[in-house]
Amino acid sequence: MSIVCGFPLLECVYCLACARWVWKKCLYTAGHESENWGLATAEEFQPIPHLCRLILSVYEEDLRNPLWAPPGGYGINPDWVISKKNYEETHGMVPPYMIYLDHDNADIVLAVRGLNLARESDYAVLLDNKLGQTKFDGGYVHNGLLKAAEWLLDAECEVLRELVERNPSYTLTFAGHSLGAGVVTLLTMVAVQNNDKLQNIERKRIRCYAIAPSRCISLNLAVRYADIINSVVLQDDFLPRTTTALEDVFKSLFWDTCTLEEKMLKDPRRLYAPGRLYHIVERKPFRLGRFPPVVRTAVPVDGRFEHIVLSCNVTSDHAIIWIEKESQKALDLMLERDRIMEIPAKQRMERQESLAREHTEEYKAALRRAAALNVPQAHSPSGYGTFTGTDGGGENSGGFSEEVPVLSSRMRRESWDELVRRLFQRDDSGQMVLRP
Repeated sequence: MSIVCGFPLLECVYCLACARWVWKKCLYTAGHESENWGLATAEEFQPIPHLCRLILSVYEEDLRNPLWAPPGGYGINPDWVISKKNYEETHGMVPPYMIYLDHDNADIVLAVRGLNLARESDYAVLLDNKLGQTKFDGGYVHNGLLKAAEWLLDAECEVLRELVERNPSYTLTFAGHSLGAGVVTLLTMVAVQNNDKLQNIERKRIRCYAIAPSRCISLNLAVRYADIINSVVLQDDFLPRTTTALEDVFKSLFWDTCTLEEKMLKDPRRLYAPGRLYHIVERKPFRLGRFPPVVRTAVPVDGRFEHIVLSCNVTSDHAIIWIEKESQKALDLMLERDRIMEIPAKQRMERQESLAREHTEEYKAALRRAAALNVPQAHSPSGYGTFTGTDGGGENSGGFSEEVPVLSSRMRRESWDELVRRLFQRDDSGQMVLRP
């Protein structure tokens, strides 16, 4: 009798569990993930639309007679293309890529295209990974992407070294989309660890922009390399939220919603989207159509694109064409706001310096928070990406004992607004003018 009576109870528990899953999956929106992040500025976001166009240009067979150029063109000079490799030349080890010497922006760019759905070699790279299979620099990384990155560095290190030597004031930028984003992420880390192959280039001259990246490095590495690696995600994009280990694909879809985040953070093998995150948000829940895009940025430790969003835009938001379009629209809005404020050159430089300091503090705060949450190996065993204590030593030097929260969007906006109010005032016509 007691067993029979127990069945309705079990059914109720099962129904409640299913209802919770449906509630969290169907009402979970991508905008919630970054609602407490800071707003990106035009200065830090400016390279991204241009790099998206560079990645798009890799798809072209003839850059002098492009077939799929976006409105306004790719914005590149074909004479500055150093090399451009296709699948036959890469032997399927990496997707096609291009090395471009960007004299306009004093930059050496290596751009890698995204996944080709018709190429088995691309699937072989993406799916060549198991949970906890490969360790690198004190953390875990995607096995297939690491092998692709090592092959690419060996193939092009001579060319890159020569370009770095000939252009000592230029930055070295690795940019990629989708599968290519994972390749350039690991390429950046390998280059930092083997900078003797690149004329001992300084870490601060290396940048990486991973557009719609896969989850390819563990949390401790994602935070430690956030000073040079940047990820760009458009709203509901599925790939930064999906594991690439075959045995965990369905687990990430159905069970991650029911898994405590503290348990996820303490699994050192779990992979994440890399570096500093830029989240482009253009849609709002329960509203139709697209809104003017807003770009939020942070170096989060918890809440780092943990759950897949059930949306009809999960695949379209992954397309490089849409990302280029929306990022350019977002940048235009930022520049328009700056133009309306009529910020003088001197104050603009002060703003850039202030932004650099904010990024440094945010980076250090993320490392401290990772240690406070007991993220495995949140400290750096190498000299790179390390923040092991407060300046000047003391009892806290060599470790983390204080949790410093990431700068909120309100704090970042108020600091800039206060600077504007301190330096400017409105005249009788309503124009912003410098205070006497």
